[in-house]
Amino acid sequence: MCSGALTSSSRVLGCASGHRYDLARQGYVSLLSGKGTAHRSDTPEMVAARTRVFDGGLYAPIQQAVAAAAINSTGVLVDAGGGTGAYLAASLDAGTDDRVGVSIDLSKSCARAAARAHPRAVSVVADLWASIPVQTGVASAVLSVFAPRNAAETARVLAPGGRWVIVTPNVGHLAEIVEPMGMLRVGAGKADRIDADLRTDFDIVSTDRVTAPLDLPADRLADVAGMGPAGFHRGRDELVASATELAASGCVSTIADVTVTVARRR
Repeated sequence: MCSGALTSSSRVLGCASGHRYDLARQGYVSLLSGKGTAHRSDTPEMVAARTRVFDGGLYAPIQQAVAAAAINSTGVLVDAGGGTGAYLAASLDAGTDDRVGVSIDLSKSCARAAARAHPRAVSVVADLWASIPVQTGVASAVLSVFAPRNAAETARVLAPGGRWVIVTPNVGHLAEIVEPMGMLRVGAGKADRIDADLRTDFDIVSTDRVTAPLDLPADRLADVAGMGPAGFHRGRDELVASATELAASGCVSTIADVTVTVARRR
């Protein structure tokens, strides 16, 4: 992918160098090269589980916290690793009507969902590790919610003073269901990795912990586990079996527990 500006014509995006990208009938555009990428992307089953979790309001407190962190951002909001577009949509709804959003994800399944998430958002398939396909200095905010972080590219696309909103899970996040549902634990050194990402180009504005109690029946247990990395190595039937056993006596109580870090581009 080149770095030239893209213009649209008849459901095709093109640049001055002659590159052309078709707009899919589902409403997104893929900017991946013919070589593709070696990174895994979310599957249709994972996206369906995530959609049910958001539709059920389970992560609404996190959506609200992200929206509040980006409330004063104007112009262009970029959701880097946007998933289904739920966090971007909440942020656009919370601000003024002149703001627009760009959801970027490696998964075409995510891109299809994000294309429907908000009328003022566009959905793009791209590899964030390679680059963020946004012009230099045009974004007022970048969201990185449970997503990979490309610090250099985030600094490039943000205008001076722009905000980087980062959401990361704490050790207590879903702790009661992690082991029985075969989910990944939160790795050590989270704060050190964020500090390393921010050190060169950013100043921390705020760091807030957001928690929300969750009472999960078996079907939602399977969704919460299956929408994340566990969905790569456990099929839906296996997740439902584990959830049914765990919730045999009723709903299982756990806590969504994350940190929302807001940093300002120097």
